[in-house]
Parts: sequence; C-alpha cells; structure tokens
Amino acid sequence: MALARTWSVGLAGVQGAMVEVEVDLAPGVPTVVLVGLPDAVVRQSVDRVRAAVVNSGHDFPLRRVTIGLSPAAMPKQGSGFDLALAVAVLACTRVVPGAAVRDLVLLGELGLDGSLRAVRGVLPAVLAAVRAGHRRVVVPQDNADEAGLVEGVEVLAAGSLGEVVAHLAGKALLPPHVRAATVPAPPGPDLADVVGQAAGRRAVEVAAAGGHHLFLNGPPGAGKTMLAERLPGLLPPLDEQAALEVTAIASIAGTLPPGAPLVTRPTFEAPHHSATMAALVGGGSGQIRPGALCRAHRGVLFLDEAPEFPRTVLDTLRQPLERGSVTIHRASGAATFPCRAQLVLAANPCPCASAAGDTACTCSPLERRRYQSRLSGPLLDRIDLRVTLPPVTRAAWLDGLGSPEPTATVAARVHRARATAAERMAGSGLGLNSDVPGRLLRERWPVPRRALSLAERALERGSLSVRGFDRVLRVAWTVADLAGHSVPTADDVAEALGMRLQRVVA
Repeated sequence: MALARTWSVGLAGVQGAMVEVEVDLAPGVPTVVLVGLPDAVVRQSVDRVRAAVVNSGHDFPLRRVTIGLSPAAMPKQGSGFDLALAVAVLACTRVVPGAAVRDLVLLGELGLDGSLRAVRGVLPAVLAAVRAGHRRVVVPQDNADEAGLVEGVEVLAAGSLGEVVAHLAGKALLPPHVRAATVPAPPGPDLADVVGQAAGRRAVEVAAAGGHHLFLNGPPGAGKTMLAERLPGLLPPLDEQAALEVTAIASIAGTLPPGAPLVTRPTFEAPHHSATMAALVGGGSGQIRPGALCRAHRGVLFLDEAPEFPRTVLDTLRQPLERGSVTIHRASGAATFPCRAQLVLAANPCPCASAAGDTACTCSPLERRRYQSRLSGPLLDRIDLRVTLPPVTRAAWLDGLGSPEPTATVAARVHRARATAAERMAGSGLGLNSDVPGRLLRERWPVPRRALSLAERALERGSLSVRGFDRVLRVAWTVADLAGHSVPTADDVAEALGMRLQRVVA
C-alpha cells in the first residue's frame, strides 16, 4: 500500500479553510474513489487529473485509487483542487518525493494537456494557508501576482503540471515569484462635469464625508446618474486591510481587473433593474458567489431606476445595510460576505418621467403614489439623504454659471472632514459618522438642545422616526465636520433635516 498527502484550500464565503488531500493506492480493480463531500466540479477533476498526468508524460496508476479530502464534513467546491490531486497521485507512484509535498499548498485547475489554469479565490486561499503555518504555495502563473499580495509566503508560479513535477523532483526549480508593481487605477469621471444641481453636489459631498446612504429623485437628464458615478472619486483610497478585503471578494467573484491584482480604489457597482435577488445580494445554485452588494464593499452600490427593481429584491437590502454583512444559507452550508457599501438610489418622480418635470406630468395621482410606493418605507427609513433634483436650467447648461468645483477640490474637503471625525472618535473603534450608534450620539457626543428644536418638532409630528432622528444627528455631525464646527449648530441640524425631509418643519 502507498499513501501520500498534500494540501489545498477550500473556500466558504471570503474565508479559506485548509483541505488535506490524501491519496491511497491499493491492489484491486483499477478505479478511482473520491470522498469528502465533493461537488460535481470536484468529482469531474478525476478525469481532468488522469488526462493531465498521462499527457504530461507519466503513467496513471492502474490500481484502486482512493482520494480523501479532509475535513470530510466540509463541502468541497470548484476546480482549484486539481493540481493537489495530481501531485498527490504522482507522489504515491514515487514520481515526486512524498516529503517534498507533505507541507506544500497547491492551487490550480488542470487542462487535459497538463496546463495549469487560473482559479478564483487565490488571495483568501493563500491568506488561509499562511494563517495555518504554511510558507510555500504553488499557483498558476496568472494568479501569481494575486498570491504575492500576502506577506510571509513563498509563491511558486507554474504554467503546467510538468513544471511542478520537475521542480519537486529537483530537475528544474521554479524561482520564487516577485510581484509586479501595482498599476494605478485610471481616474474616474470628474465632478466638474455636473453643471448646476447645487443641492445634488452638496448631497454627494455630505454622503462621501460621512458614509451616508443617498436617494436622488428627479426627472430624466437632471444628473442623478452622473452624480452617483462621481461619488467613488470623492472617497479616500482604501487602506491595506480594506484593500485586501475588497480584493478577496473580487477574486472570488472573478472580477479582478487584469494587471491590477490589488484593488486600492472604492468600487462602483450598478446592476440593471432586472437583477435577481441572488445577483444583488449573493447566492447561486452551486458555489455561493457574492452579489453586487458584496462586490461594492467599501464602495458604492448604485441602483438606477430603483422603483423598477422588484420590491422583494430591494427589501433584502435592509438587514445587510444595518449589519454590514450578509449570510447566505444553502442546504450544503452557509457563506458570509462583508457588505459595508454606500447605497445610492435614483428614481424618476413618476412613470411618464418627463424631462420638464412635474409641470408636464400626465400621470394620475394614484399612478404616482403606486410608483413611489415601490420603495418601501422601512428601506427609505435607512436612507440618510434624500434629495430632489430639479430640471437643469438653460442658463446653467448653455451659459455655464460659474465653474463647477472639480473632484479634487471636493475630495480634499471630504478628506479633512473624515480626519476630523476620526480624531473625535479615536479609541471608540468607529470610523465614520454613519457608523455611530444612537446611544453614543446621545451620551458621548450630544448635540446642544437649542440646536435640535426643528428635529424634535419633526419627531413629535411623526415626520421622523426615532431611527430617523438618530440619522439626522449623524448627518448633522458630518455637515459640522465639513464646516469646521466643533459641534453641530442649529443651521447644521436644519441642513441635515432638510436633506432627509426635503423641507424644514416650520
């Protein structure tokens, strides 16, 4: 009897879990038995491995081959186990030394000709390997830069099974991979392109400074999409931890941009209104994949024509927006993804959506109410800023009243406001005004009562819920940070209340 062991990594959400690959050769009818809760893709790897081994110039053992993937109770999904299975089989037949593969982590999909192909989720897989104490990993060449993002691990990049075998046999060693310099992301659209719309520009600035959710309502051509697309440019670059989180999600989703393995800028996701619940939040019939909300982690999720989305799909956003993470359960297991994204909704005021605004509307009041009610009250209650954009005037468009501020100027103010908030909340574990719990707003950072008269009146009249009142306070702190005030003034609270109710309570 011959036995060989090596290692690979399975994924559950954005977390990797070490999987020990064991191969046993025993006398009997030539057959291959694969155990350890493999899915259909992993079961098909037996045929890929057999062809890859033979086409690489080696013999596949004509004996009873038992392959075990441990821990046996964890579901195994995807094609990333191919290389580990093939190397373990060759270690059993003494083609490569068993000691050389015992602590090695191998990731990659095999082609029938023995070529090594890229797989998803290499970054979280390598992170899991390092946490488990492994210091050498073998990955496909196309995944090498991604694997090189992890410190403290030697990355060996291979193009085929033959190269891996030659390295392990000591015939042609693979050099440690040196990660190429990260290519900076191209600049996004500039805020200077948006003419007029002072209220919309101010709302986007406040949203960027405090991390607030935003709802833009207005006729076609008012600039809703332009403002939303320019919000990521106002956000600061991702720090190291956030960049690794976002990159890991993009790796699992298969959306990493070529030549730039590390995502350093906030992402922007804009799914079509025909998106399903699985496409928006995450899911899938096989391996659980992150949805648009998760891919927008630390960035912006923009839902244009929001009332056209199915209401049940929109309402699934309510709990993830509060928690900052989403857990998707399936019969085979569960996966948790982070989703701390800024939500931006855009909607027309009515179905006819005339560019002239309400003056040319042909919809009945009942049609308008039905259209607007597609956005549920509980969802809108979680939106801090609600701004109605008027049609762009001829003077603003043709005559160019003043030079609009560019993204760089507004982003500098946003950076200063965020620095002020971070200094105030130092030691609390919080980073943005939108993250502050209501209790701390009232106990640790109270707003003077004389500045709250309008907000208290709105609460008494039912225009605000208690949760809405706390959200007004968070926005007021953001407005104060942008203005350089040590505490929110009555004007700051009035502006925050106006951007939530679209009118100040008299």
